[in-house]
Amino acid sequence: MLNNMSANQRLILAVVLSFVFFVGYTAIFPPAKTSAENNSTVKAKSSVTKTGTSSVAMPDATLNHDVAADEQIAATDASALVKLEAPKFSMTIDTLGRISSKILKDAKYNNKENIHSQMVAQVGTKPLHIRFADKAMDTESLKTPYTTSIREASIEEGHPAVVTMQQKLSNETVTKTMTIYADGHYDIHITLSHDSRYFVYLGQHVKRKGQMMMAVHGAMVYYGDGMTEIIADEDAEGRQNFTDVHLTSSFDQYFASIIYGLTPDTTVVVDRDRESDPIVYIDGSKDFSFNGYIGPKEYKVLKKIDPVLTNAIEYGWFTFASAPLFKVLSWLHGFFGNWGWAIIALTLIIRMILFPLTYKGMLSMQKMKDVAPRIKEVQAKHKKDPQRMNAAVMAIYKEEGANPLGGCLPMLLQIPVFYAIYRVLLNSVELQGAEWILWVNDLSRMDPYYILPILMGATMFYQQHITPNNFTDPMQEKIFKYLPVIFTFFFITFPSGLVLYWFVNNIFSILQQMVVNKQFTAMKALKAAASKSEGK
Repeated sequence: MLNNMSANQRLILAVVLSFVFFVGYTAIFPPAKTSAENNSTVKAKSSVTKTGTSSVAMPDATLNHDVAADEQIAATDASALVKLEAPKFSMTIDTLGRISSKILKDAKYNNKENIHSQMVAQVGTKPLHIRFADKAMDTESLKTPYTTSIREASIEEGHPAVVTMQQKLSNETVTKTMTIYADGHYDIHITLSHDSRYFVYLGQHVKRKGQMMMAVHGAMVYYGDGMTEIIADEDAEGRQNFTDVHLTSSFDQYFASIIYGLTPDTTVVVDRDRESDPIVYIDGSKDFSFNGYIGPKEYKVLKKIDPVLTNAIEYGWFTFASAPLFKVLSWLHGFFGNWGWAIIALTLIIRMILFPLTYKGMLSMQKMKDVAPRIKEVQAKHKKDPQRMNAAVMAIYKEEGANPLGGCLPMLLQIPVFYAIYRVLLNSVELQGAEWILWVNDLSRMDPYYILPILMGATMFYQQHITPNNFTDPMQEKIFKYLPVIFTFFFITFPSGLVLYWFVNNIFSILQQMVVNKQFTAMKALKAAASKSEGK
């Protein structure tokens, strides 16, 4: 069948297969390990040490990191030690000195049931939980509540809340001092009366319903010279140690719990729970300080707190292309004040950059359509002599200046560009609750009325209608005509922002194709007039 397909048909098939590969492969095999600087891959192994400085000692192999029954304390008034109120969030610290709840007040982060988003998993390890390497001490710590001098506090911009908690054990006294800021980050200082070995947990992310299946969830370690290790949920294989860690996070599509501000010699460990989800904990010291953040992965907020935190926003193995695209999109948003118009402007910029290539490709496809009848005659004439047939076909191409592959590169170039845009729009929490026009009130969610997907399919159909083709097999032509319908159904559940990009891209492609068609018709008329004059 492929041998009977024209170059144009093979091109369209290549584009479709490339699209399916990029999106489908990511859905089935989500990216797990990438480098933020050079996109190199780091292979995960059981019980390994990864360090930017020197090797480190392994934590106690007998330490059990499963969540015990007495650790699964519900975030209720009875378990609350301190309640904190800020303009954008409510936070609760429980009697084990852990952050047991953090709820975002901004309605744009509400879930599909319009309930405020919870940042702390109610089942699983919680942020700032301390476990001791000594089993007896660890068991005692789970039954000994912390005490504090305050039970409630308010947080305002420029006026953080300071909470000091203490846990008195038989042979150890633990003191935690937290400073919590209005932007969602905090400073933590832990001191021990004796030098007991312990670990501080990052906490696991909330498992939310309805997130796109191609969005990676799990844990991240950003360390060394710009290296990023991502361990996806259900994919944790064994214990890994890291030093020279700039940040570590437990994240989902839009939110993250992050620890940063660690000294280079601090050991960060990624372990696994019984579900093979990653658990991150840090090897503490007698006098231990670091910083943390729990909340949306919003670029401007993270950058303002500490520029290193922007590395917590990752786009899988296409980060090298997606990260710069997001910066351009963010700049355009600052100019237009609306994410929808910013997406449209970004689409226009991409089309302008690719214009020279797409223009040549469209002209080449016009020429291929023009010479198709002659090619068919040659193929029929020399069908018993393939070598002679190919030589004759190439001679026609050379004579008419037609390139059978001329239309391939511009279209294939749009596949990685689309995928990079896809990763940006899929992982950008900024699009949550972002309105565009009329019915589109959340660019991070599917169009509730299916208007954008239908418009996208319609423009794709019209673009296909005005694009030159040289189909010879009616069945193949019918199959390719159904592609707009297939893509329409495929895009129905996609975020509106992504469908908007593809729809606008189709509009610009149609306009460019119309210009090229008009110019080519004029060129043919001039050529025909010149030939007629020469004949006279």
